[in-house]
Amino acid sequence: MSQGIENKIVVITGASSGLGAATARHLAERGASVVLGARRSDRIAALAEELTANGYKAKAVQTDVTDQHQVKNLVDLAVNEFGRIDVMLNNAGLMPLAPLERLKVEEWDHMIDVNIKGVLYGIAAALPHMMAQKSGHIINVSSVYGHVVDPGATVYCATKFAVRALSEGLRKEVKPYNVRTTIISPGAVKTELLEHISEKDIQAGTKKFVSQIAIGAATFARTVAFAINEPDDVDINEILFRPTAQAV
Repeated sequence: MSQGIENKIVVITGASSGLGAATARHLAERGASVVLGARRSDRIAALAEELTANGYKAKAVQTDVTDQHQVKNLVDLAVNEFGRIDVMLNNAGLMPLAPLERLKVEEWDHMIDVNIKGVLYGIAAALPHMMAQKSGHIINVSSVYGHVVDPGATVYCATKFAVRALSEGLRKEVKPYNVRTTIISPGAVKTELLEHISEKDIQAGTKKFVSQIAIGAATFARTVAFAINEPDDVDINEILFRPTAQAV
């Protein structure tokens, strides 16, 4: 499954580990050129070097998605280097879970900045190029928690519900420009996401639960590839997947 992926230019935020890194490898192996953005420049530089050493096309750009100018620079570099942008994967996110009563206000602010504004900045950076091209594909990452609300995850859920709302509005607005949109909502996947939980009791309980059922990040990469690989006249708007063992 690579006919619709080969030679596409794909920009990925949050590419230093987990879902983003797995997707970069998966798409590069299928012929895409990947442009990797993340705060941890050493991680994405090493990943880009790994991919290019294996004969694939990859560039790394240090990017903090809470900074609009850095996200624009990431996308502009992709266009300058490869001539266009075909796919924007707004993947960067964090999940510092805690009940509202613990008043983790700084964490709420950070989640809003990364999980919502980071997605908006990705859209703002990619959309002008895609409108001019009259083609493109914007993929935003929500979560199972963008469909259900659990106690202790209220603010995180709110940010992921917001991603779905933004994505649906975007879908309706970009029809004149032949741009496709996809929301991907993963369940429990093995990533570093749980390391963002500062409340140790919640982190321990969540890690125990996730370790029993979580599936690999390659599953996410395959869903991204599926959405991209469909013909241009097919718009895969939303994919929700969970481990078979996950009830929530």
